Amino acid sequence: MHEQSFRELGVSSPVVETLASRGIHDPFRIQTLVLPDALAGLDVLARSPTGSGKTLAFALAIVERLSNRDSGVRGLILVPTRELAAQVADELGAVARPKQLRVAAVYGGVPVAAQAKRAKSAHVLIATPGRLEDLINRRLVSLDRVSILVLDEADRMLDMGFQPQVDKIVARVPRERQTMFFSATLDGEIGKLAHKYTRSASRFEAELPQGADTLVTDHQFVAVTSQNKIDTLISHLGDKRSLSLVFVRTKRGADRLVRRLAHHDVAAGAMHGDMSQAARERTLAKFAAGKISTLVATDVAARGLDLPNITHVINYDPPEDEKAYVHRVGRTGRAGKAGTGITLVLPDQQTEMGRVATGVGRREEFERDGLTGGRAKLVYSGRRRRGSRW
Repeated sequence: MHEQSFRELGVSSPVVETLASRGIHDPFRIQTLVLPDALAGLDVLARSPTGSGKTLAFALAIVERLSNRDSGVRGLILVPTRELAAQVADELGAVARPKQLRVAAVYGGVPVAAQAKRAKSAHVLIATPGRLEDLINRRLVSLDRVSILVLDEADRMLDMGFQPQVDKIVARVPRERQTMFFSATLDGEIGKLAHKYTRSASRFEAELPQGADTLVTDHQFVAVTSQNKIDTLISHLGDKRSLSLVFVRTKRGADRLVRRLAHHDVAAGAMHGDMSQAARERTLAKFAAGKISTLVATDVAARGLDLPNITHVINYDPPEDEKAYVHRVGRTGRAGKAGTGITLVLPDQQTEMGRVATGVGRREEFERDGLTGGRAKLVYSGRRRRGSRW
């Protein structure tokens, strides 16, 4: 079957050349599905997981449909986290250059004035709901001319309690607009929200890019006790050449674990919501450069953190549900590289974690590693096992 190229999908030559210069030659499945209708100005509902190429799908539609001769914010992209805002701004900014479109991102944790100045002159604005609402209330940003609205990772925005803010923001955007709605799920409340914001939308569903399901080759569930938990973690952090992302549930827990790792000569950094944006960016830069091999984070890092060299995601504290597991482990196995997801499970967490493992289709690995969802033998192991594919 002939796979359409970007040019055949309707992307202009200058943008195609920019994509090629970045090593992007062939569209991912979600881009092939979405682009024809998105470029035609139709509303779009897309169920698309992280890592599927969805950012480029809406970014290409925006840069092709907007003109640099227009003034004011014409394209608005709402995202749940600061990290995702910065990531989308980088990717969209790259493909916007040939069209001379100005792109700005606004999010909390940094001074308002400089962001407001950039936002005022931007054609495309990427924003977290809280900071954008603040700018609107201060009359520093106007949405009166927005013609394209994108809600990216809308399910996460709902989970984080942003719906009241999003509702207010959407109410300020002209009704005559194109809306593109991207979410990991389109069921339940998120489905109702999708239909509320769109009109006669085309609906698309795409999984990860072809071959991406082979990237996370190892899912491990390790039974631990409170006495051996830190030693078990360290045994899985043994390869200094790899980058490991360790998830905990609380901000204090992240800082505490970094201090405990330092006592074991493991260089680690923390990332959580109480840190300033500048501090978070410094830590991420050290992690991306390999100056620290371990990043300890709360779920604030589960979205928007896109580093291709993360080889291991370790759930020091198990995720709360199936969605959180998928988002966390999805931080590894990216850009064509294999990844490993490891979850440490205390005895009183085994029943709940068994339910989560079953929900994400990992019951076989859960039981393979000696856990049953009830009482299970305790395993202390630093060895790597081959599991089934993600």
